[in-house]
Amino acid sequence: MAWAKRIFLFLAVNLLVIITLSVVLRVLGIQPYITAYGINYSSLMAFCLVWGMGGAFISLALSRVMAKWMMGVRVIEPETRDPMLQELVQTVHGLARGAGLPAMPQVGIYESPEVNAFATGPTKSRALVAVSTGLLNRMRREEVEGVLGHEIAHVANGDMVTMTLVQGVVNAFVMFLSRAIAFAIAQALRGERDDRDRGGISYGLYYLVSFVLEIVFMILGSIVVAWFSRYREFRADAGGARLAGRQNMIQALEALRRTYQLVDPAAQPAVQTLKISSKGSGIMRLFSTHPALEERIARLQGAA
Repeated sequence: MAWAKRIFLFLAVNLLVIITLSVVLRVLGIQPYITAYGINYSSLMAFCLVWGMGGAFISLALSRVMAKWMMGVRVIEPETRDPMLQELVQTVHGLARGAGLPAMPQVGIYESPEVNAFATGPTKSRALVAVSTGLLNRMRREEVEGVLGHEIAHVANGDMVTMTLVQGVVNAFVMFLSRAIAFAIAQALRGERDDRDRGGISYGLYYLVSFVLEIVFMILGSIVVAWFSRYREFRADAGGARLAGRQNMIQALEALRRTYQLVDPAAQPAVQTLKISSKGSGIMRLFSTHPALEERIARLQGAA
């Protein structure tokens, strides 16, 4: 039933995005970008910005709720009587105060053998820091503190908003370039026509070329987004070292390296970019949202 729930949530969110952005386009009065006289680049640019940026920011606005639903995160009440969970909340809140966050993030736990954690949320004041049961069961207190320091650094650095902006800009460029180039190709292959048919194109060819180009540009755009995400991970490691102590941060990464084979097959790609580790080797490292753990450890040791 878990997979059915995830499919339903995926479809429901995408339907919400389509309806919302369609309404926004109508309210802004953005006209169709292909007319009888050719392509209107101003309308195309506005269309791509609304869909590219709008979709990314709707996902950001729903990120905390979606993480709870899709990962099965259970929010821990600060007044919990469970000593282990109470210590977890107090550690997160202590790190959040040290980072100068305007409000304490929610603290959650989710069932997974994966040794990992993530931070998400639309703003610094509405963040969620969640850890897996696998992490709590396999890491020592100092190592857990290092992981939590890394996640709080993500929140303090505003990485959720930053990555949303980067993804939104990439989305907009992908949509604009694929449609503009597809139109030019369709025009070139159309051949000569009467002036009366000026601007007419084969829509079947246009949509086919646009679809293929969008896939190609999305792959290239993913490399750019992944590179920027890896850069933010180094910053979060440095921030975690300041908040939780450099040695605790190094020990946390060492512990992750020892348990790297424990990867949850049910983990959601939607939150991979803000987790503390992910896999990638060979050419796939170009698409990895996190640098190699060995490289991250070496950077922290070199900065000591």
